[in-house]
Amino acid sequence: MGVDLGAPHFDHELDELAQLASTAGLQPVARLTCKRQAPDPALFVGSGKADEIKLLAQTHGASEILFDQSLSPAQQRNLERHLGLPVNDRTLLILEIFAQRARSHEGKLQVELARLQYLSTRLVRRWTHLERQRGGIGGRGGPGETQIELDRRMIGESIKRIRERLDKVKRQRSTQRRQRQRQHHVGISLVGYTNAGKSTLFNAMVKARTYAADQLFATLDTTTRQLYLGDGQGRGQTVSLSDTVGFIRDLPHTLVDAFEATLQEAAQADLLLHVVDASHPEWVEQLAQVQSVLGDIGAAEVPQWLIFNKVDRLAPERRALQAEDVYEWDGRALPRIFLSAATGEGMPLLRQRLAEFALSRLPDQAGFEDDGALSPQDLSG
Repeated sequence: MGVDLGAPHFDHELDELAQLASTAGLQPVARLTCKRQAPDPALFVGSGKADEIKLLAQTHGASEILFDQSLSPAQQRNLERHLGLPVNDRTLLILEIFAQRARSHEGKLQVELARLQYLSTRLVRRWTHLERQRGGIGGRGGPGETQIELDRRMIGESIKRIRERLDKVKRQRSTQRRQRQRQHHVGISLVGYTNAGKSTLFNAMVKARTYAADQLFATLDTTTRQLYLGDGQGRGQTVSLSDTVGFIRDLPHTLVDAFEATLQEAAQADLLLHVVDASHPEWVEQLAQVQSVLGDIGAAEVPQWLIFNKVDRLAPERRALQAEDVYEWDGRALPRIFLSAATGEGMPLLRQRLAEFALSRLPDQAGFEDDGALSPQDLSG
């Protein structure tokens, strides 16, 4: 179910929601959209549309309803009562996928933190049947905690413990970064919209076996490998290349907060390779979403190149005339390279440009640039 509230990125076909549902192991059976000026405070969609949803669900034998927007706890509770079916929103769906895909200890901690933060706002809906006073010392009468207060306190204590463990991980990563900086080690991070091909590009560059698939959030855990870059003249340098979690439209803030330790790899990198699915019809919107998240995590000013991937999927008339150019974004001239990580097209050029960048970061290199980025003239020349 999608509600068009006038946002420019509204998915009228609900294709991305269907992909998320399939990734989570669900089978979409019907889609429905409507247009409103503002969400209904009680049901988000209004009683008439809620009745239409109920009839459609009964017709197709649906077992639950998914909304493409985030619902408030009250709206979720009221919809479930009205429809007689479980109702979940986009936020919970993404959290479920992250919970299924997290493999590392750190990734599991981050997902659990986000899940608990989301759940803490839903206690009224989940435990209303237990919300009654328990007695004091004698078990009968007297002041006591309600069950919902006990649940809230237990969740609060769990959140505190997980935050402490993640703070330790954050300190460890910070120590590792300082060591790399002392050694003048260059750090490069891959960022981009989910399913843009980051992991495929990562595997192609470092010969790794990171899981890559044509699906949303194929990988969650940050993977870092050493990459040797030679310039063809007997010179070269080893850099650290990191594959990070993919972004998505309306990425829940709880996940952004929870994955702070992981996303700091991007914020502290010397260079970001922003991978874009050049074959996607809405690549401009996806690029904007990634730039927004980069701003949220403090990585907006990190030198950035655009890597337009999957050019092998483009029709000949849609392909770029040059292998590289400069793309203007929000007042910045971002170097752009066109390639296909799957076929290898354009990969030698990327390696060459990265080798030039890595050598420019050496402290004894003449012409070292203050911002660490290759200029558009360097890239196009």
